[in-house]
Amino acid sequence: MSDALDVQEVFDGFAIPDPVRSFEHAPGTQVRFGCGLLESVGEEAAKLGRRAMLVTDPGLVKEGYEDRVIDSLEKAKVAVSVYDEVHQNPTTADVRRAVRAAKEADIDLLIGLGGGSSMDAAKGCNFILTNGGEMKDYWGKERASKPMLPLIAIPTTAGTGSECQSFALIADEHTHAKMACGDKKAAARVAILDPELTLSQPTKVTAVTAIDAASHVIESYVSKAANDISRSYALAGFQLLHDGIRRIAAEPGDLLGRARMQLAAAMAGTAIENSMLGAAHSLANPLTAHFDIIHGQAIAIALPPVIRRNAQAPEVSRLYDSLYPGDEALDTWVEARARDLHLATRLRDLPAVDENMIPTLATEAAKQWTAQFNPVELTEADFEQLYRECW
Repeated sequence: MSDALDVQEVFDGFAIPDPVRSFEHAPGTQVRFGCGLLESVGEEAAKLGRRAMLVTDPGLVKEGYEDRVIDSLEKAKVAVSVYDEVHQNPTTADVRRAVRAAKEADIDLLIGLGGGSSMDAAKGCNFILTNGGEMKDYWGKERASKPMLPLIAIPTTAGTGSECQSFALIADEHTHAKMACGDKKAAARVAILDPELTLSQPTKVTAVTAIDAASHVIESYVSKAANDISRSYALAGFQLLHDGIRRIAAEPGDLLGRARMQLAAAMAGTAIENSMLGAAHSLANPLTAHFDIIHGQAIAIALPPVIRRNAQAPEVSRLYDSLYPGDEALDTWVEARARDLHLATRLRDLPAVDENMIPTLATEAAKQWTAQFNPVELTEADFEQLYRECW
């Protein structure tokens, strides 16, 4: 790391086990963390391939990050092409365009730079480029039969944790259904976490990604698929997150807070990789599909009612208490952090949402992949009630 921030300072005061600190259970991903590490991408790429394609979005072009990556790659004698048209919540159309660009450049390495959208698009491209077919063919787990290209993931936000997951979340361009396509071969070989990259993020992006990361640690901790490994990462992530959100809410430029948030997001991603999410994501996805609500904003509204519903089961309530043994209830903590970050906490405060759509939303939420992993069984009627509580 640079002199701006010492790695020991980032972990100071937190009881985080060594296997968690070293991301021992990330999906075959070497996690590198430190200020200024963006400049090392060329060195890392040269170990994996000679013809890379950088997958990113237009916002990163404006920030100059794309040029910095290209410069580092060229210095390392790695040829580079660019696909920088990724949209938020990437669809099968984004993947199709990325595959076309990758084929034209005859690449042997992918680099995903940006938020979860860029990293997901790079993974989606990898599936189709190497294994053919369509994204729906890989909906689920371990459905790619052929080897995949190496991937370097460079997150510029602290939210999705996609850099430590083998899943690509891609929406069908026609139905808007979100498909979670997972395969260990799709996981990044290297994740470069440079907290300085998150300093340029707009306040709104910082807020929604922070709440998204919070939802990941909370939902993966109580998921039906949770285990000792996933809970260790979720617990460590929550500790860092709790402090990081407090710091960046008070001072957006707090680099220590940013560093803790970025590590928390990666730990949350590793927790998801070893577990799964739950009903809050099931509620959030239809809101994004129908009303174009930013995912983290939808989560900020959906998560507290889900926590309250799940906590009616004593065993889940005990898990919530062990994750956050504070004086306030966990749902209250989430609502307070959302307000600290100036996010809406009710659907009625978002003008795009039509209350009459709630029955349709509930039908779709009940069919979401993550619904089956919620610790409490929920029916379509339960989802409708949860939406009305969100309202």
